[in-house]
Amino acid sequence: MNLLFPAFIDKDILCIGGNIPTLQNLSMAGQFTTHILVSLITGLVVAFPYVFWEIWRFISPGLHEKEQKLTKGTVFYSSFLFLFGISFGYFVISPLSINFFSTYQVSAEVANQFTLNTYISTLTTIVLACGVLFELPIVVYFLTRAGIIYPELLRTYRKHSIVGAFILSAILTPPDVFSQFLVSLPLFVLYEISIFISARTVKNLDK
Repeated sequence: MNLLFPAFIDKDILCIGGNIPTLQNLSMAGQFTTHILVSLITGLVVAFPYVFWEIWRFISPGLHEKEQKLTKGTVFYSSFLFLFGISFGYFVISPLSINFFSTYQVSAEVANQFTLNTYISTLTTIVLACGVLFELPIVVYFLTRAGIIYPELLRTYRKHSIVGAFILSAILTPPDVFSQFLVSLPLFVLYEISIFISARTVKNLDK
């Protein structure tokens, strides 16, 4: 469990490292199947750049020459953002969330007892969701090229995105300002990058 967060970072500041739940296995082959599942997910994450490259090789021949030039680097940036999101979810959000949910109680008379299955399910869901969420700039790029969204729309909903980021961080993290800010900051940065990318895309389309 200590591998959830780097040892060189002060865990006390982030409320990480304590109150890791004692897990239960209720199935005969539960630990074996969980090991296999984690190995498959890890393999998928590690192989993502290659898998996406193969998918892009299938898609790119159907694009016009100009479109191929404009989408150059899609595999690299998509892979980078996905792996960065996976790392952020694994090393930052997951430990914060697990600590919060494992210590949260509606009553002192209700004890928290977690199974191995629910722990791994929660962990993988958070990590993979972060990987997908960090693909926002890529999604915005293609939606802008398709004429579905535009930079003015993103700027209009900037305040809404800030509120949404704080709400999401409040749900996933312990109730302290530092943890919420730590989770919200990358979401703000991603949204601003998306606005910049959308504006540049519109500018290139007008040429």
